[in-house]
Amino acid sequence: MRAKDALGRFGEEVASRHLTAGGAAILDRNWRCREGELDLVLQDGPDLVFCEVKTRSGTHYGSGAEAVVGPKAARIRRLAARWLAEHPHAPSPVRFDVVLVSRPPAGPVRVRHLRGAF
Repeated sequence: MRAKDALGRFGEEVASRHLTAGGAAILDRNWRCREGELDLVLQDGPDLVFCEVKTRSGTHYGSGAEAVVGPKAARIRRLAARWLAEHPHAPSPVRFDVVLVSRPPAGPVRVRHLRGAF
């Protein structure tokens, strides 16, 4: 497994634990269709949450939040619409979150949850 893929899987696991510890229930993980992939789909109280996870080991490529704007956010919305079409009894309302996981070379892992990010 490539280092980038391993870092991404690590971040998704950290984000999953963080979100479930906060009371959310995972409905789908790494859901795929021809157009792409949704990292996490969760039930958080009454909300259906589509969550993008961004993991960084440094700031060389910018912050994870900078990566989920414009075309990326639009693609996640399109993927969410596809997921909803396949799950017509899913709860509502819908929310789009981003979880940023920072794994620095030294020190503890940091998690930042941006609710309703876009």
